[in-house]
Amino acid sequence: MDILRFFGIRGRAKEVYRLDGAVRALGLEPKGIPDSVKLTVLRLLKDAEGGAIADIDAGCERIAPVLAYCVLGCDGFDRANGSDATAAVETRLHHAIENGESLDARIAMLTLLANVIEQNVIERFDLRLD
Repeated sequence: MDILRFFGIRGRAKEVYRLDGAVRALGLEPKGIPDSVKLTVLRLLKDAEGGAIADIDAGCERIAPVLAYCVLGCDGFDRANGSDATAAVETRLHHAIENGESLDARIAMLTLLANVIEQNVIERFDLRLD
């Protein structure tokens, strides 16, 4: 038995695998997202849920559309998921950006800071670093 892996010090966390599966289901190849971004997204989810993720699968399914949309871009997300899913995530992002402090807004800003966001998403939502 590898004691470091047992304590989660070595190897990828199961939460990362769950997030990978959730974004893959939306047409985004997980290798296109740096592990540092994935770990930060999971940390943001954990913080939003009060310090512990109650249901990792549900949490990843909830945040994956915003992450996938930002990385794939408007057209890429639409091709992979259809116009209804695209409209739903765009509505979420509009509300998130207006309110500023939501989990969705933080994920969008993380993708901007990490430079993994598509240019058309930046332009569509007028995202910028102040």
